[in-house]
Amino acid sequence: MTKEVSVADKPNFLDAYIDAAAQALGIPVEPEWKSEIRANLDVTFKLAALVAEKELPDDAEPAPVYQA
Repeated sequence: MTKEVSVADKPNFLDAYIDAAAQALGIPVEPEWKSEIRANLDVTFKLAALVAEKELPDDAEPAPVYQA
């Protein structure tokens, strides 16, 4: 069985990502917030991996956009 690799195993990557995203968006990030942000990103990337591994048939169509 292979070990699941999480982006949380790479804190330098996440710290760099947090810093770059905060700078690009002009959002101030306090140093004490980084552990919570890192945990949130870890969950987000895990969920994204679940979605990405789902194979869709060739005839899959996107859902229509409904407007109220």
